[in-house]
Amino acid sequence: MSNTYKIAVVPGDGTGPEVVTEGVKVLEAASSRFGFKLDMKWYDYGGERYKKTGEVLPEGAVEEMKKYQAIYLGAIGHPDVKPGILEKGILLYLRFALDQYINLRPVVLYPGVETPLKDKKPEDIDFVVVRENTEGLYAGAGGVLKKGTPDEVAIQESINTRKGVERCIRFAFEYCRKRNKRKTVTLCGKTNVLTFAFDLWERAFYEVAKEYPDIKTDYAHVDATCMWMVKNPEWFDVIVTDNMFGDIITDLGAMIQGGMGIAAGGNINPQGVSMYEPIGGSAPKYTGKNVINPMAAICAGAMMLDQLGEAPAGKAIEDAVKMAVSKDLKSLSAGKMGFSTTEVGDLVANYVKG
Repeated sequence: MSNTYKIAVVPGDGTGPEVVTEGVKVLEAASSRFGFKLDMKWYDYGGERYKKTGEVLPEGAVEEMKKYQAIYLGAIGHPDVKPGILEKGILLYLRFALDQYINLRPVVLYPGVETPLKDKKPEDIDFVVVRENTEGLYAGAGGVLKKGTPDEVAIQESINTRKGVERCIRFAFEYCRKRNKRKTVTLCGKTNVLTFAFDLWERAFYEVAKEYPDIKTDYAHVDATCMWMVKNPEWFDVIVTDNMFGDIITDLGAMIQGGMGIAAGGNINPQGVSMYEPIGGSAPKYTGKNVINPMAAICAGAMMLDQLGEAPAGKAIEDAVKMAVSKDLKSLSAGKMGFSTTEVGDLVANYVKG
């Protein structure tokens, strides 16, 4: 009897619906080939709904999302809505409410994709960033005093709990063991300045490491991490870090792997509902032109299948992406691919079908 997976699809804003449509096309090709079923329901959460109704998420949205095994997201961000309203009200809210405490970001250079790093090849750029996703500076602790006056004070506090830090670190070690590549986990922090928060991170890191004698450990300050990601990305296997630093270094990771058009991520709750998305924005200037690159959304779909337990299907999608970018696409940039958005989706789906 085939498995059936209930998936909530949130195409979102701008080009989100376009790339998600192609991602679903590829997911359906994989489900047909590998003999499982996808029960998908689409939701209109995003800028257009907010403009019409004034609500970011309807009452009961979180409980509704808990009925699914995964959420497949396009993009959030509308040019007519003040920045922060949708991002905090949808993305961050769902991450926190569904306790998606891991942000998982593979940084992989595929064959045929250009990187700005001189002389680096696919075998040099193949690592993963495990970012703590529900604490740190993004927890929203702090406030403003005397706003708008010369005496204004703004405080933003970084919240780090032993539970939150340790479960993130443990996930990183488990993921490193599963990857079975360089067998190294690097803690990225700032122990010389952020002495309270990263004392906790460092102690938890080395205590957890004792349970994984087969995994080597390393440490790098965040500024050094950025430097080595550019100079020697081949040194890294799995990087684990806090929310803020993870947000920064994953964008750098996207650039060295070829750009936002290929970068996908997952907001993971290993015991609950996870959410998968391309990490680029909604790109409103390209909306409706059928020129945006859907590869990141397609790769997010591959991540989703892998985490759901359909690893062969996820690998088939990844292999199909590799074929398309190495043999067919002229570029990963919007309007320069040599194919339309829908044609790229057709191309990858056909490779998946075999």
